[in-house]
Amino acid sequence: MIYTVTFNPSLDYIVSMNGFEMGMTNRTIGEQIFPGGKGINVSIVLSNLGIENTALGFTAGFTGEKIEQETRAMGLRTDFLRVGNGFSRINVKLKDYDGTEINGMGPDMTQDDVGKLYAQLDKLAEGDVLVLAGSVPKCLPDSIYRDILERLKGRGILFVVDATKDLLLNVLEYGPFLIKPNSHELGEIFGVELHTREEVVPYARKLQEKGAGNVLVSMSGQGAVLVDEKGGVHALPAPKGTLVNAVGAGDSMVAGFLAGWTEKRDYEHAFRMGISTGSASAFSEQLATKEEVERIFFTLENA
Repeated sequence: MIYTVTFNPSLDYIVSMNGFEMGMTNRTIGEQIFPGGKGINVSIVLSNLGIENTALGFTAGFTGEKIEQETRAMGLRTDFLRVGNGFSRINVKLKDYDGTEINGMGPDMTQDDVGKLYAQLDKLAEGDVLVLAGSVPKCLPDSIYRDILERLKGRGILFVVDATKDLLLNVLEYGPFLIKPNSHELGEIFGVELHTREEVVPYARKLQEKGAGNVLVSMSGQGAVLVDEKGGVHALPAPKGTLVNAVGAGDSMVAGFLAGWTEKRDYEHAFRMGISTGSASAFSEQLATKEEVERIFFTLENA
């Protein structure tokens, strides 16, 4: 079973407008509201691809109730924990204004709340996959992902981490099966700018030297690179298509990779599924469907 954890779920309020002016009243011409958060996005896309999974995480307040309602309506299997302090965040995303976003803070969590999550995770067994994705509320330490891997190490669980800076670097010593920085995040770790797929490879290997297994690097319009745990390098340009909505594209890539790996245990296949799924979400108003992914995957296979 694949489990995703989203510490800080959200309601994503995606708005379109004809231009945006600071200090003025701006009116929308289109609005969408979706349950969000990187782990939840991974779970949604996995479900769309027919891969069984369970979404874990924390919800709070009226926004948390809406997140639970919407994910249930999607047919997601969830086991969220309710938090008593605050409310789940609302993230405002200005779709037509240079990717500008305003992200909320999220609720306050206690050690009691974290203890309840630990109790859930203690039930995972050999062969299960645990996806830790996204940011954590300020009330929790940057070591929280590391603490989880420390608690579960040696049990045959495959760890997938999609996070930035210390959240990511802190887990590398535990040999995560897959990490997925984007090229900007990868460059930020090492204090460099990375523009081409070739430039990404040596820095992905540096993360492997620190303990990572497979390093999947998304590069927006440049495509993606996978340096697999056996030393293989897989690189593809971005499939052709019109960017409609980049929200969740990276999470979709993680879901596609896991779906491909589940199907064939083959890294090239998993990589192609990852880039197909990420692109399918980027070319769509919503997260990728199976049909959209298959269409792009067929194009890649026959290019």
